[in-house]
Amino acid sequence: MKIPKIGKMPKNFFDEVIYPNLGSKDERVVVGPQHGVDFGVIEVGEHVIINTSDPVFVVPEYGWERSGWFAVHILASDEVVSGVPPKYLSIDLNLPPDIDMDHLRTLWRTISEECKKLGISITSGHTGRYENCDYPMVGGATLLGIGEKEGYVTPKMAREGDKIFITKGPAIETTGILATMFPQVLEETYGSSFVKRAQAVFWEQSVVKEALLANKVGLRENGVTSMHDGTEYGVWGGLIEMARASNVNFEIQEEQLHVKEAVRKTVKRFSELTGVDINPFEAISEGTLLGTVRPKKAELLVENIRREGIDVWIIGEVTSGGGNVFLKDKRGNKRKIEYPEQDPFWLAFYKTIDVLSQE
Repeated sequence: MKIPKIGKMPKNFFDEVIYPNLGSKDERVVVGPQHGVDFGVIEVGEHVIINTSDPVFVVPEYGWERSGWFAVHILASDEVVSGVPPKYLSIDLNLPPDIDMDHLRTLWRTISEECKKLGISITSGHTGRYENCDYPMVGGATLLGIGEKEGYVTPKMAREGDKIFITKGPAIETTGILATMFPQVLEETYGSSFVKRAQAVFWEQSVVKEALLANKVGLRENGVTSMHDGTEYGVWGGLIEMARASNVNFEIQEEQLHVKEAVRKTVKRFSELTGVDINPFEAISEGTLLGTVRPKKAELLVENIRREGIDVWIIGEVTSGGGNVFLKDKRGNKRKIEYPEQDPFWLAFYKTIDVLSQE
């Protein structure tokens, strides 16, 4: 089995190793672990518990406030794509021995403040410093939401005839992190004002706001049928995971795809520096919301999200098929999009460190 040196495991690993071994079976688990679905669903009477888990991801080089904000929002983004607001957080901090107490205070206050803004209560946890623990993975967390029995969606619910939407465009996380970590690379080519614009993309690495706005138009037959956060493997990976989960095809209109200027220039510069071909649509993009919506609610969804200053576009339609994504040009020619073998962000990130260390 071929697996990447770094990053998320591929589909065949989950199929062969993880999914056949899921502990005790329980009929109340109506959505369990599966590829392309970032949360589980447990039925309790007329309600459901939505749950998701992720590492506590802390990078001191981001700054401690940025790190705390990011740690909360990457977790909340995985839960909120269910259509249910996040509510209860359990968090485990396994911290490196060299963390400074003032930095820890700042990190924790930021985590608490972001949770307060999102209506999340911290209910339990564990905190300690241990040998062989290091950044960026300094623990793990589980986030819960509680919703009505029919009041959630999963990536398995996309239906033929649905419209496909996307917010912000591709490579949001790629741009936000590279610009924050290596500003000198961009400044020497584009200047300091561009660096500030590219670094501002960092704060777009959350889908919480737009997912809750999308939820307001209704769910399932009444509106949104599926949502997914474009994380590792980017927009192409996310769309393919959704199409496979629902066993339908996605037809994407090429002319409806948009790339932010800050993203386009950042990706170009780091591709030149590292020699890594960073296709923005294959690169990690926490903060890009992908979704499907019934045609009757598509226009309202776009209006609701744009009204709050977030870019959103209808980029295609769900058709019958077996889990494929096709890109369609203006002439009507179609080509199949293949699932990326490797997210180029990781290659570019570590190659940049190597290049800069030699200067």
